[in-house]
Amino acid sequence: MALNGFTLSQERWSNTKKPVIGIYSKLPNESNIWQNSNKTIKVYQTDNLVITVGPSIRVLPSANAQQDEIILVRHPSNQNIMFGGANTTVSGIFAQGGYITTDGGATWSGNNMLPPFTQSSSDPGPTIDKNGVIIFTVLDVPGIVAAYSTNNGSSWSSRITINSGSEDKNFAGTDDAPSSPYYGRSYCVWSHFVSIPPIVVSYTTNGGINWSPMSQINSPPGGHYSQGCDIACGPNGEVYVCWAAPISSSPFTEDFAGFAKSTNGGVSWTVTENIYDMNGIRASTFNGWNFRVNGFPRIGVDRSGGSRNGWIYIVTAERNLSPAGSDADVVMHYSSNGGTSWSTGIRVNQDPLNNGKVQFFPAIRVDEAGGINICYYDNRNYPSVGDSAETYMSRSTDGGATWIDIKVSDHAWKVKGEAGLGSYGGDYIGISSGNGKVWPFWYDDKTGTMQAWTAEVNLELVGVSNGNNGITKQYELKQNFPNPFNPNTMIRFSVPKSGHVSLEVFDISGKRVSSLLDGELKTGSYKFDFNASVLSSGVYFYKLIAAGFTDTKKMVLIK
Repeated sequence: MALNGFTLSQERWSNTKKPVIGIYSKLPNESNIWQNSNKTIKVYQTDNLVITVGPSIRVLPSANAQQDEIILVRHPSNQNIMFGGANTTVSGIFAQGGYITTDGGATWSGNNMLPPFTQSSSDPGPTIDKNGVIIFTVLDVPGIVAAYSTNNGSSWSSRITINSGSEDKNFAGTDDAPSSPYYGRSYCVWSHFVSIPPIVVSYTTNGGINWSPMSQINSPPGGHYSQGCDIACGPNGEVYVCWAAPISSSPFTEDFAGFAKSTNGGVSWTVTENIYDMNGIRASTFNGWNFRVNGFPRIGVDRSGGSRNGWIYIVTAERNLSPAGSDADVVMHYSSNGGTSWSTGIRVNQDPLNNGKVQFFPAIRVDEAGGINICYYDNRNYPSVGDSAETYMSRSTDGGATWIDIKVSDHAWKVKGEAGLGSYGGDYIGISSGNGKVWPFWYDDKTGTMQAWTAEVNLELVGVSNGNNGITKQYELKQNFPNPFNPNTMIRFSVPKSGHVSLEVFDISGKRVSSLLDGELKTGSYKFDFNASVLSSGVYFYKLIAAGFTDTKKMVLIK
């Protein structure tokens, strides 16, 4: 596609539709045959924290709907409420999906065809404002449009046009800092596809009802254009936007990252067109898969109030430019001074450099304690190019100096484009956090249909010192408390030496009903908050197994 002699990349979707390639075959009525039987919670341990990862959860299992290109946002003040948006294809119809939890991820519900949007919609860009209004921006007829919900997605406003024209790759964000003079203002940023596309912005001050006229943020330098923008707000209402600067001819590689900052509610911007060089991974087919990828940046801000409060982090997938290797790696840069200057690149994934394995589609979330959490697709555990991939998350608690890699999906998938859509399979994934947990949000077709997944990454299971520098003299399994309980109870235990530990729950017949822990633990005393909401009232037994030690105790669930 060309505009005034300027050639647009394959990422541009004509008339804001997904790129239907070839003959489309209607999805079968029943294609989600695979059911996840895993109930095990995996354990990862750092020096002062035990991280557990729960089973992978499909947020809205659907037999006839493909779900991809997903984003997850959290209510600013109610950490139990999260909302996910997705591109969907339902029996050949393009739509927008919305998925909601109001109980901190325990249960999910949703709709694969949100009523405000047409059959030409794509690119979900939701946010939740200070009043709990879900504002959903999207590419649709006649350009960038939005709808809003004041009741957690049960019903929606009619479609509202933000700007008419040829637009691409929108994201949204909200100012939820009570100290900000622009508290409650929400923003939408996107690429405006004129001859040399810049990044533009519009904002709403009344929960999505009305929007400001589109205004231009940057002016791309020669030989480049701007695409793949993301937005985040700082702890005092600062607005930060980042984007990629692809070269303006094939193969449209992302050449460097751009950044802009506004301190007056998006009215004016301080712009740096090149904050650091990058070498993105854009390709129409990638790593031997029939799957297109990009190197668009994602942004996160520390709003914890801690020692790195206000730090800005940007992540991209890159290759052939240090610290990335010859294969695709996730690279992060940070700014500790509001975007004035940026660090050198930091390689996030901790597998060996230049090992032929790829990491791509990173999404970032700085959690409420200031931890940096970056999820991405990863094929490190598979032997050859074009083999399967899983979803990983890397976490740093020291501003990116050190990392731990955590496998968050409990299954792998053969990476490929969606049925009827050629190499298209979505352009990004998501992540959020709350209540001491992180929620990576990805999609894969393990079921036979591309579906949206999440998993609970619990950061609150803390190794507790016994008053002797964490050293315990003997194995011990304590009685749960409270007992009887409904539905939560605390299980405590101690291990005198590092090794493999499992903690399992059985019903009165001896059938295992839950595997709570299964992993390596260091010497210390631990506590586990067991939630039995899915079990029936009755007598249960919990069993600790470690290095030849076994102990079992009884507990009673009364509902």
